[in-house]
Amino acid sequence: MSAKPAEAGRGEVDSARGWAVVLATFVSTFVAFGLLYSFGTFFGSMAQEFDVGRGATAFMFSVVTTIYFLLGVVAGRLGDRFGPTPLLVVAAITAFAGMFATSKVDSIWLGYVTYGVGLGIAVSCAYVPMVAFVGGWFRRRRTAALGVAVSGIGVGTLVTAPIAQSLIDAYGWRTSFVILGAVGAVLLLGCALLAAKPPTPPTDEPVRTIAQFVADRDFVKLYVCGVLLATALFVPFVFIKDFAVGQGIPASRAAILVGLIGGASVIGRLGIGALGGRRSVLLLTQGCFVTMTLSQLLWLFAGSSFTMLVIFTVVMGVGYGGYIALMPALLASIFGPVGLGGTLGLLYTSAGFGGLVGPVAIGALIDATSYDVGIIVTAVLLALSTWSLLLVDRHRAMDR
Repeated sequence: MSAKPAEAGRGEVDSARGWAVVLATFVSTFVAFGLLYSFGTFFGSMAQEFDVGRGATAFMFSVVTTIYFLLGVVAGRLGDRFGPTPLLVVAAITAFAGMFATSKVDSIWLGYVTYGVGLGIAVSCAYVPMVAFVGGWFRRRRTAALGVAVSGIGVGTLVTAPIAQSLIDAYGWRTSFVILGAVGAVLLLGCALLAAKPPTPPTDEPVRTIAQFVADRDFVKLYVCGVLLATALFVPFVFIKDFAVGQGIPASRAAILVGLIGGASVIGRLGIGALGGRRSVLLLTQGCFVTMTLSQLLWLFAGSSFTMLVIFTVVMGVGYGGYIALMPALLASIFGPVGLGGTLGLLYTSAGFGGLVGPVAIGALIDATSYDVGIIVTAVLLALSTWSLLLVDRHRAMDR
């Protein structure tokens, strides 16, 4: 396949064509993370059928996050070279194949492969390159455009989680996997028709090598921050429904909590993302980390109060959404927009390592002790990630 059509693009920076790419990114992240973050609604059914503990079940989610974050650096580089269409086609195929194959497994160990590899490849192709493309299509309204684009993650979680619960109640988790996988694949193929690589402006700035990033102190700080954050970030997505059901809240209401994290994140993506054009992107990102850290106290003291759990998911979601919207803009301001897909992909490998350990370790800790201990450890990890981000040089984080 020739990279030439992708390099040419169609339209100018800050043009209407860029907003079409924003729409494609919104839908692709809606699908990818709607499928992924709805895992919490399947958690109880799968753990019961396979007769395994929380840690073993959560490992399915961990495998996906590890694969899509580690492959993000490859997908980002491929996107920089070939554009979005081939990656979105691969995402559609692997998403359906992974969900369908997982619906047929008879052991959770095989599910680690089918679900982890299939959905992991799909998310890596539908997320990192697409977000980088949006960053390349805009200069004046980059943070606002990124906020709209990645709000698909939140809306996808908000919409897909309750739909998944309804499908599970009606057809069981296996048939639900097939239905969600098929619908997701169709939507991703539609995105492939709409997306385009941004026009490449003339520049003498070279694309940084991995060695140069490793030698950059601020990148190292961001990488450590990413590992610590990912170790804690996915814990609510995986366990909030299980926690609520254990507190006596009906499963149908508990599933809403998963969606609320995603729904509230839209506020963070759009609201905080829009502020990024007028305020320091670094300071706003640091504020999001503080918000996520403090939100864990709400979870810790919520107990069986559904209202408190709703407040927790909303506060957590707003901080999480702001972070997702601002991080690509932060990287562009520190390291430049050239090769942003590769930069974003490389940084997101940090989340692959953290995501592999976090849900499994916290799940095993909860099994061995209690949810209170698991939540406290999650809060400590978020606090450490915030501290690492606070060490980044604020003078470098200037809009380019």
